[in-house]
Amino acid sequence: MSNSESEILNLELPVMEDFYTIQGEGFHQGRAAYFIRLGGCEVRCVWCDVKDSWDVNAHPKIAVDVIADKAKASGTEICVITGGEPSMHNLQALTDVLKDKSLRTHIETSGAYPITGTWDWICFSPKKFKPPHPSVAAQAHELKVVVFHKSDFAWAEDFAKQVGPECKLYLQPEWSKENDILPQLIEYVKKNPQWQISLQVHKYMNIP
Repeated sequence: MSNSESEILNLELPVMEDFYTIQGEGFHQGRAAYFIRLGGCEVRCVWCDVKDSWDVNAHPKIAVDVIADKAKASGTEICVITGGEPSMHNLQALTDVLKDKSLRTHIETSGAYPITGTWDWICFSPKKFKPPHPSVAAQAHELKVVVFHKSDFAWAEDFAKQVGPECKLYLQPEWSKENDILPQLIEYVKKNPQWQISLQVHKYMNIP
């Protein structure tokens, strides 16, 4: 996607799915949250568990006010915009209407593109498959690195140097390799206590 395309104010967005559930990862783990999963992703992690989200044209475009109305009706206090890769879209219009409804706006992004919109919480989860935009790290409230290989520890430390001093640091085992990776994470965090471990507890609870 070109910069000019990403700058277009999107009054409609491709929505793969939206649902009210429990946040399963990171700083807000365990809190009720309404997830809005947008279609479209050029990052395309080999271990992605929502590959159906990749094709931006495979999902219906829905007006941002309709998206926000559904979120508000759920009873949630928090809306999490995820993907796919949500930063490929201009999200200012969506966050404006969510804010008008007194909802908290959270985003989960690889940072592949500059972030648009007004956010209460930015979870920055960089991926090796597409380098993040250099503007994103400094905006992050939470750095969440998925660990697939032992080399990812050093890679995570590179990003820890780029985020602000108040940013929360999380290491999360890639789900299919959790049995192998989790013991390594435990030992790493014991030696490097500035990090915390994030687990995908929604998968243990068998919820979206």
